Amino acid sequence: MTSPGTRPVTVRVRRAERVVDIAFDDGAAFQLPAEFLRVESPSAEVQGHSGPKQLVPGKGSVGITAVEPVGHYAIRICFDDGHDSGIYSWSYLRELGEHQAALWKDYLQALQEAGLSREP
Repeated sequence: MTSPGTRPVTVRVRRAERVVDIAFDDGAAFQLPAEFLRVESPSAEVQGHSGPKQLVPGKGSVGITAVEPVGHYAIRICFDDGHDSGIYSWSYLRELGEHQAALWKDYLQALQEAGLSREP
């Protein structure tokens, strides 16, 4: 049995707005932009195969082409830049939603420090 807050009741992709809306069974709801999901992908490519997390610049206009269920525990998001190897578990999506502001701030700061841009 899963505890409240760990299962989504809705997952909706708004392609034109490049946003994924997700609502959980405890009432928490988040709007996660495609760019944010792409740069925080749980894939080994982004999280680092055996080293530090990779900074992913140039994704300011990335879109979502598909969202596919993975069992009963996750979704795979396919982006229009060809990236499709991240498996986003419900708990990871919840974590992203809860920490979105801080993660986004850290990402923007890291881009600035590296002299990189959000734009392609």
